[in-house]
Amino acid sequence: HPSENGFTTDVLALYDWAKVRSGNSTILFWGHSLGTGIATNAARKLQEERGVQVGAVVLESPYTNIRDAGANIPITLIYRQFPGFEYLILDSMARAGMFFPSDENVKVLSCPLLILHAEDDGVLPPKLGRQLYETAQEAYKDKSKVKFVTFPKKLGLGHDYISFNPELPALVK
Repeated sequence: HPSENGFTTDVLALYDWAKVRSGNSTILFWGHSLGTGIATNAARKLQEERGVQVGAVVLESPYTNIRDAGANIPITLIYRQFPGFEYLILDSMARAGMFFPSDENVKVLSCPLLILHAEDDGVLPPKLGRQLYETAQEAYKDKSKVKFVTFPKKLGLGHDYISFNPELPALVK
């Protein structure tokens, strides 16, 4: 069964595989949507358990933690009004061991962190990316390592198309 711990373990195995083959090349973690929680989990685990920092963490369309994501995705809007929504939906993720606490993870990371969010994201509201940025900005000793880039609605990048923006390579550098 897929699990938060399993996803994190898989990313760490991939990191080890890439590190052996990349020599001294920089390795960064890039997560999109659900993958942003996995990326911050893996980066934190590397830093705390191995004393290793990835070159950077890039979070595309992130959320603060899975509970906040579940509470804010538009599809849950109609269900939020019903009694038991929190217990049946939000708490069920915790009971299943799914937390993806990016907000807690960024408090201990020290590698460069780039957060990307489109203003027209219809899946994960940009306010979650902004909250994650503010948490990281407050926690990081070197504030210059934390960046937040928003993409205006007029670009139509939504939740899935930030990677199509031609300016993205320059932003990541």
